[in-house]
Amino acid sequence: MNEVRGHRVLAAALRRQPRRLVLFGVWSALEAAPVLVFGRAVAGATDAFLAHRVEAALCWLAVLAGAAVVGAVGATRVYGPLAAIVEPLRDALVRHVVRGAVHDSVRTGRRDDGAVARLTQQVEIVRDTFAGLLMIVQGFVFTLAGALIGLLTLMPVTLLLVVPPVLVGLGLFLCLVSRSITRQRQLILAEERIAESATALAAGLRDVTACGSEEAMAASAGRLIDAQAATARSMARLAAGRTVALAVGGRLPLLLILGAAPWLVRHGATPGVILGSLTYVLQGLSPALSTIIRGVGGSGLRLAVTLDRVMEAAEVTQVPRPSRPAGGDLRLCGVSFAYGPGAAPVVDDLSLRVPDGDHLAIVGPSGIGKSTLSLLAAGLLTPSAGSVTLGGVPADEADPDDRALIPQEAYVFGGTLRDNLCYLRPGASDHALDRAVTAVGAGDLAERLGGYRAEVSPETLSAGERQLIALVRAYLSPARLVILDEATCHLDALAEERAERAFASRPGSLIVIAHRMTSARRARHILVLDGTRSWLGTHEDLLADCGLYRELHGHWSAPPPEPTGRTGREASPSPA
Repeated sequence: MNEVRGHRVLAAALRRQPRRLVLFGVWSALEAAPVLVFGRAVAGATDAFLAHRVEAALCWLAVLAGAAVVGAVGATRVYGPLAAIVEPLRDALVRHVVRGAVHDSVRTGRRDDGAVARLTQQVEIVRDTFAGLLMIVQGFVFTLAGALIGLLTLMPVTLLLVVPPVLVGLGLFLCLVSRSITRQRQLILAEERIAESATALAAGLRDVTACGSEEAMAASAGRLIDAQAATARSMARLAAGRTVALAVGGRLPLLLILGAAPWLVRHGATPGVILGSLTYVLQGLSPALSTIIRGVGGSGLRLAVTLDRVMEAAEVTQVPRPSRPAGGDLRLCGVSFAYGPGAAPVVDDLSLRVPDGDHLAIVGPSGIGKSTLSLLAAGLLTPSAGSVTLGGVPADEADPDDRALIPQEAYVFGGTLRDNLCYLRPGASDHALDRAVTAVGAGDLAERLGGYRAEVSPETLSAGERQLIALVRAYLSPARLVILDEATCHLDALAEERAERAFASRPGSLIVIAHRMTSARRARHILVLDGTRSWLGTHEDLLADCGLYRELHGHWSAPPPEPTGRTGREASPSPA
């Protein structure tokens, strides 16, 4: 499967630049021009010199020199289209490796240390060997074609002495390919294991020294290195087999032509024809066969195995996307969470329901667990106990499009303003984009930056401007649940109010980690956290019954208001 996909990646790289591929072929043909006329010119010049026709001999040598100039021009021009074909392949592989590593780390909770080897070694190997292999293949095709055409025009019968050994040599080489692929794959895996071991060893070097485990770790790393060396020696033995194939296909035709020279002379061959035939073999056929056997047997195998490994190890596991829930009903049932087995819980036995369409504000002292709760609600953290569901689906398995979390430090990437705003809804129309920008209050910013097509440089934007861009991005998304984790803290009070009212009137649910108490007053319900208990109620309810809320609100010194008959309550699974 990965082999097929790897081949498709290479094929796509060739199809992506058809014009450049044609130019690459044209310049390659010109580069091989000397091969076509080399033997013919040598034969003509030799026979002319033997016949004392110096002018004709010099003309043949001039033809040879002209062909060399044409070949030099082709050789200098071939690298431009080659780079245009190869560099996009490297960029695509880098994106694939990064996407796969991030996905795997999020899914398993572990770092993918092997991704470093794939980025720094394997992707570069694929790029370099793919470029080299293209040069090898074009050189073999055009050189072989030129040599065979030259032999055909010089003396067709010589093809009977040349083609069979070439086919036998190529056949012998193909028999070694499958074993070479297996050994090459083992070599790549061994290099990757060494990289992972070295990364882990470097990270824990202090602990290794403190525990006196240097010898044990050295022995463990040594076994990996020995296994890699044994595989490398096996590859060397297979390389010797390729040398035999080269001798059969590239050197045997030379011996056959020399041995058949008397017979060829009796059938009309001149000394120039014999010498020209030998020239085609020595300067054309043998180098071409040597290049393809050594290139495909070395760089080609390395390319195939490395590319398959990159595609396999960085493959993003396609988990079936769950059906979109009918609403954004969020439920937390007995949820607890701690950052480590022995750590005190940040969230302890919390039960909460946020119905679809509700507007909830979460308040509490700094460091009390508000951001942790937002990550649990978004499915980015897994609770130590209890469950978190969105629309009846576990939050960490729900469709990513169903929720959007905006942290305090908003992320803006290099690109156009439209790319940033429509990142979560790439196909958004201009009308929808205009409506979102107006609703959130980012119209002046868009105009100041130069419109949606303007290039955005994150470092030139203020923190508030980055927050406005992130707010429009979330507003425009299809998410039924939006969580603003102090996502408006760098905006002034009026801009914050406008943005929060826009999200409150938007379809779906809104959870705000309040930065200002005015955010809590605008919410339909408020959750107060104090580390040991939690309260859920309206602004009036909590002023009456929650001392912590009164303190946060600034009414701690004033007498509590008269009871209203409505009491705040601890958060529970019942509807808020």
